[in-house]
Amino acid sequence: MANASWVFTPTVPQLNKMKIFPSIAIVRSRVHPSNRISKRVSCASTVQGVEQLSPSESKPNRLVGKGCKLVGCGSAVPSFEVSNDDLSKIVDTSDEWISVRTGIRNRRVLTGKDRMTGLAVEAAQKALEMAEVDPDEVDLVLLCTSTPDDLFGSAPQIQAALGCKGNPLAFDITAACSGFVLGLVSASCYIRGGGFKNVLVIGADALSRYVDWTDRGTCILFGDAAGAVVVQACENEEDGLFGFDLHSDGEGYRHLHTGIKENEAFGTNGSVGFPPKGSSYSFIHMNGKEVFRFACRVVPQSIEIALENAGMTRSSIDWLLLHQANQRILDAVATRLEIPADRVISNLANYGNTSAASIPLALDEAVRSGKVKPGQTIATSGFGAGLTWGSAIIKWN
Repeated sequence: MANASWVFTPTVPQLNKMKIFPSIAIVRSRVHPSNRISKRVSCASTVQGVEQLSPSESKPNRLVGKGCKLVGCGSAVPSFEVSNDDLSKIVDTSDEWISVRTGIRNRRVLTGKDRMTGLAVEAAQKALEMAEVDPDEVDLVLLCTSTPDDLFGSAPQIQAALGCKGNPLAFDITAACSGFVLGLVSASCYIRGGGFKNVLVIGADALSRYVDWTDRGTCILFGDAAGAVVVQACENEEDGLFGFDLHSDGEGYRHLHTGIKENEAFGTNGSVGFPPKGSSYSFIHMNGKEVFRFACRVVPQSIEIALENAGMTRSSIDWLLLHQANQRILDAVATRLEIPADRVISNLANYGNTSAASIPLALDEAVRSGKVKPGQTIATSGFGAGLTWGSAIIKWN
């Protein structure tokens, strides 16, 4: 890496052949010092001086110097289980009321001295073991979480706990329930454009810390968990991330958020006091009806766009793997995309909504049970607070 240089000098025919991905404006060409072969990387929908290609005109890229593939997965959940019947003892609800409306029957919750980072480390270790990758071979750790154990970020702590002696870069990605999909796309760009070899992508959240356990509208939904995958550089013919689509809409923030509490430290004359009180965050606020409508509208559209960007159709999909928020959302999206129920991966009943952990947790269970097999194509999509949403078409290797 130290001897690599970066240039961008494509010819017109090369520009016309370039694959244009639709979200992140990064276009670079890496020249390997040993052979001086230009390797173009494109993760953008618009490039200055380049005529934009429509998704239908763009086929899967074969000019990129490196592909990327998913080679290992792992997950971890707390041991403490909270059932619907348990919740009925503290709020006005019942197992039937919850399961009919959400599909959830149980969830796992951190207790005592357990921490989110502990779950993340366990999930990461399992993923590295499956991938047969040593911690010292990890080039980057991406922790997708909205509930870090440290406000400044928890990824470096996970890197240290794993024993990555080479001090690889590690940082948090905050995008709530969309975080893991953003992590996958980020990993692919680091591999394709930065020459990274092994990227550890972890989705982990402990939303139980921010749940109002007296509010039956939210306390029934959330659980804690962690899931991880190893994304590895490969040759183009092995590429396992075919296309993606990412979005955010800050106007929708009001429908799902956990904002910082207003500082209420005032002086005796009504002026703001000093020093101020310590800050804290409010409980999760969610407008369930609006979030449901939002997800049912944008997720099918996003998956369709990701498929088009990949040059693929719905018939290419072996499995549909969505963020595990509500079974009715999973059913509605599958119906819209005309995907049979037996090709929809769901473990929502056992864990509830685990935010950024939900997709890798469900993937790990599906892979280890033999449901998802090597070479199969998965359409995955995350959606939630921000509001953010994104989809990726991936292959399990």
